[in-house]
Parts: sequence; C-alpha cells; structure tokens
Amino acid sequence: MAVLLSLFLSLHPPNPNPKTLEPKLLPQSLEPAIFKRHFILRTASLISTVAILTLQHPVPRASAEPSPPPKPSPLGIVNTKSWFQYYGDGFTIRVPPEFQDITEPEDYNAGTSLYGDKAKPKKFAARFSSADGSEAVSVVISPTNQLKITFLEAKDITDFGSLKEAAKIFVPAGASIYSGRTIKIKEEEGFRTYYYYEFGDGVQHLALFATIDAGKAFVSGVAAPQSKWDDDGVKLRSAALSLTIL
Repeated sequence: MAVLLSLFLSLHPPNPNPKTLEPKLLPQSLEPAIFKRHFILRTASLISTVAILTLQHPVPRASAEPSPPPKPSPLGIVNTKSWFQYYGDGFTIRVPPEFQDITEPEDYNAGTSLYGDKAKPKKFAARFSSADGSEAVSVVISPTNQLKITFLEAKDITDFGSLKEAAKIFVPAGASIYSGRTIKIKEEEGFRTYYYYEFGDGVQHLALFATIDAGKAFVSGVAAPQSKWDDDGVKLRSAALSLTIL
C-alpha cells in the first residue's frame, strides 16, 4: 500500500496553492457538516485512485516478502584461447600477449654441494610481466595449513569458510574490495569451487582467483596501476580467471 501511495503522489504532485474553504465565510452551523463531507469525498477519491492503480499495476504476492539480492553482472573477460598457455606444477594458466616470463629458474644444483644445501623455496610458481614492468600475472601455490591453522587437510576452498570469511585470508587488511564472486567450474569429477576477489588501495588494482586441490591453495593474481586498469583490466582479469588445475 505504501508503494501505491508513493506512486500516486508521484503521478499527482501536490498543488502548491490548494483551494480550501474559508471558515470565516461559512455559518458556524454549516462548518462541521461541510468539512466532514469534504473529508469523506477526499478519502473516497483517494481510495478509488489506489484501487484503480492496483488494478492497472497489480502487486505480486512475493512483494510482501524480502526480495532476493540482485544477481551480480557478468565479469568482463576476453577469449584467451589464442594466448600462450603456461604449464606449471599441477596447474596451467594463459598469459597475455607480449608479457615476459620472469619466473624464478629452478635451482638444479641444490643438494649437490658438500653441505647438502636445500633448494630455496620459490615465491612464485609462475610470474609474468608487461614490457614496462607495471603489470604482472602471478601464480602462488601454498599448503593450506600455512594459510589457515588446522589439523585437517582442506579439500575445497569452502573449507576456508564463505566468500566473505575467506577474504580475511586472501585480501590484505586495509584494501577496498570492489568485487567478490564464488565461481564453480565443471571438471571430469564434478564441480570445482573458486573464489574471485577484486580489490585495491586507490593506487594499485588487483584481482585474485583461488581454489584448493589436495591440501594446496592455488592462487592466480594480477596487478596493475589503478590508472591502467580501465584499459587493461579486462585482459588481466581474463588471465587470472584462466587458471586451471591439472
């Protein structure tokens, strides 16, 4: 009813100079009767108008119940099939054209020295950069128990909680989250769940795509200056979303 009344008021804005009966011009004996009749006529007119609007614009039954949140608009991406496909340790990702491979080389000499030096852990499982170095595409692999203390091996990213709860693990404190999505991708053995976040600090704009497989978190991330995101954001987002578990 409140919606119909507001619609009625918007279709019929109040008269800035309404004409009213001047009590001083009426005999005192007629004032109550005339005002009472005037009020009844105005009330009847309002009820009739609302009834007509109800017939012309029926309110769905579900309108009395809380409406579901609107579905987020599709993420802007491009087709990456023509891009170079990089194969890493248990994953693959597409690399934007003209990006250079700056992944740390494997240290094949580790463990061969007299003191049995251990191989230095790699920070990135894969890393690529634009020609000027201002934009990057990276993949990080980490044991899930290093991201969240637990005695159980995480088998799905939902083991980290909801999309909102897991943001505390993947998104740096203080960053503004621009977008977050739960994405399910069909594979041979069923559906795999990924979490997607876009965030930044006004200077850098980043996007992150994460999933879990066999107790390991696979995270693809892209970054660019905020000033370049409007032009290259779709390309970078597409690279992040191309992460596939082998």
